[in-house]
Amino acid sequence: MTNNLEYYKVFYYVGKLSSITLASKELSISQPAVSQSIHQLEKALGCTLFRRTAKGVRLTTEGSLLYRYIERGYEQIELGEQRLKQLLHLDAGEVRIGASDMTLRFFLLPYLEKFHELYPNIKVTVTNGPTPETLEYLSDDRIDFGVVSTPFIMKEDISSLPVAEIEDIFVAGRKFIQYKNKMLDFSDLEKVPLIMLEGQTSTKSYISSFLADNGAEIRPEFELATSDMIVQFALRNLGVGCVVKSFAQEHLESGVLFELRFNKMIPKREICVITDDTRPLSIAASKLYELIKEDISKGING
Repeated sequence: MTNNLEYYKVFYYVGKLSSITLASKELSISQPAVSQSIHQLEKALGCTLFRRTAKGVRLTTEGSLLYRYIERGYEQIELGEQRLKQLLHLDAGEVRIGASDMTLRFFLLPYLEKFHELYPNIKVTVTNGPTPETLEYLSDDRIDFGVVSTPFIMKEDISSLPVAEIEDIFVAGRKFIQYKNKMLDFSDLEKVPLIMLEGQTSTKSYISSFLADNGAEIRPEFELATSDMIVQFALRNLGVGCVVKSFAQEHLESGVLFELRFNKMIPKREICVITDDTRPLSIAASKLYELIKEDISKGING
């Protein structure tokens, strides 16, 4: 293989246009330079690639064989450049995000809506899962960044940007009206059927640990997959549900559910955007991340 790939570029245009004159104009080089490049390529390959005709040049049998391969390769290069330009101008590309039901619904969704309006040709993939899974997805390069809730164990080379506060509460319906407006101790939760999230979620781990530290030994009667289902169970008076307040806000405002009050506040948690410092974000992912970051900065700065 010749070491000068420029010869193949010249060969491609001469073969495509069947003219040394037209190729020189396309490449913005002189006709002698085009002829010299073809001569050097023929010398390196040991065969004649073109023969002159009254209308220009034509590929020989050997030249036609080579041109079929060079044409595909050169057009793939051009296609690659076009795709790269699309990525740079955000006319193509993909953003991969990891988020839980809660972080997606109460934080990320408005940003995805805004991002789609700005860059409609960017594909957005959201992998749904609790915080521990999202951390694994980030480490395995299955997502560009994650939106998680504290607490979580910060792994090496992971950066975290706090973006919003969340509040965990206990809610109940009319069957448990005797607890409304009453100052309770967390140990009182041992007397009622509890409805909590199942599995290894940051919310369940946080609440279970907090209650244990405050002398409450809880054994949930219902463990459900989603916070929405916890609210539905509470609406049907099946127990006292533990949810992030945003999930129950509508029903609290209507009075169908009420929030239990305790003699000690449950500390608020944070929603965070996490990124992997060992690899840069794609251009599309960077745009979405900056959109979030700028908005949060404006909120912090008033």
